[in-house]
Amino acid sequence: MQYDVSVIGAGPGGYVAAIRAAQLGFKTAIIERYPTLGGTCLNVGCIPSKALLDSSEHFFNAQKHFTAHGIEIKNLQLNFPQMIARKQKVVDENVSGIAFLMKKNKIDVYHGHGSFVDKNTISIKKDDGETVQIQSKNVIIATGSKPASLPFIEIDKKRIITSTEALSLDKLPKSMIVIGGGVIGLELGSVYARLGTKVSVVEYFDTLIPAMDHSLGKEIQKVLQKELGMEFLMKTKVTAVKATAKKVNVEAQNAEGKTVSLDAEYCLVAVGRKPYTEGLGLENIGLTPNAKGQIPVNEHLETTVSGIFAIGDVIEGAMLAHKAEEEGILVTEYLAGQKPHINYLLIPNVVYTWPEVAAVGYTESQLKEQNRAYKIGNFPFKASGRARASMDTAGFIKVLADAQTDEILGVHMIGPRVADIIAEAVVAMEFRASAEDIGRTCHAHPTYSEAFKEACLAASANRAIHI
Repeated sequence: MQYDVSVIGAGPGGYVAAIRAAQLGFKTAIIERYPTLGGTCLNVGCIPSKALLDSSEHFFNAQKHFTAHGIEIKNLQLNFPQMIARKQKVVDENVSGIAFLMKKNKIDVYHGHGSFVDKNTISIKKDDGETVQIQSKNVIIATGSKPASLPFIEIDKKRIITSTEALSLDKLPKSMIVIGGGVIGLELGSVYARLGTKVSVVEYFDTLIPAMDHSLGKEIQKVLQKELGMEFLMKTKVTAVKATAKKVNVEAQNAEGKTVSLDAEYCLVAVGRKPYTEGLGLENIGLTPNAKGQIPVNEHLETTVSGIFAIGDVIEGAMLAHKAEEEGILVTEYLAGQKPHINYLLIPNVVYTWPEVAAVGYTESQLKEQNRAYKIGNFPFKASGRARASMDTAGFIKVLADAQTDEILGVHMIGPRVADIIAEAVVAMEFRASAEDIGRTCHAHPTYSEAFKEACLAASANRAIHI
């Protein structure tokens, strides 16, 4: 078969690239090594984790907060297998939706492991051992990433687990050690903490979610400690992890140089992810990943081999599904002769704990490194009428604006539904809005988004109304 565009990998970046290619009139194929489409995100990542986050939040609220609302529940019980089953149902529905979109857009789907024979030939080895080859004028590598580990940790997928196994445990554990205080560790750690698991997080740095503004890491640590009882061992380096049939022991060294020993039923290794580029036959087309396993690309996301592109987690940048989607669209529109563009500074980052955490643009640390003069506007959710009504008063919105021009340079949020509110900040910054522009924009009352307006008012002229 001859194709204009072939995509290796059917995660968010890959399947979105395939759909956009088909929309633009290209004869398109997509290759996926697993039986279902959707990649890590839909199968063992974004979607199932959010399903469990929502379920665990409902349980936690019923247990801790419903009485304040006048709702009395007797004999509240957790049906953990049902929670896992609902999660899987959500996954299955999303995955079948992607399969439908492939048919709708007349995209040929190949299941099997794809690898390069040469720059225009892809070999696809199916599970039954059969191998087929297709020809393609252009190829997009969108094979995503897999959980990373530490050199001395052997992940047995029984007691020492990754996020994949943590999404499908048979029963609720009494205790869990999480190595890594980033997005994955906090999201899955909070799921189990809400359900009653004793969760201890071991983090090498002095702040959680270290890639985000440090004020967010400090606030989410305070909230998770207070609300869920999660334990945090900061500035602590893991030195050994050993598993037995029924438990795991983790040894670490704290900031004072003392050895810390922890025991739990499970150890979740959440130290990030690494690009999945093995077994693609890159050597057959003259491509060599860098030391991090990433494939180098130019501004059009084209590799050093003409007609071969790479997107998402296999290239430099944040490992985010929405980044991969935008990159897939950029490549296909570039192939169609259009002039697409991505402003990487304005790709939002979100942590789906409760409260949620979201950010876009520069952090304070980055602005200080640039010696750029800036001003700050803060607004706490405890001053929001909508947040008080829903009992979600933890957190704040911080706006960083240029000291001279008032242009919004960064927005950092922790609070209710900020994963959705951050979109307004992204739009504002795409159009280079000033803090005053948002402050003069009417927001519905009472809403959580009013907090963003108030923070902008505080930044533009220190004129927030409700603080």
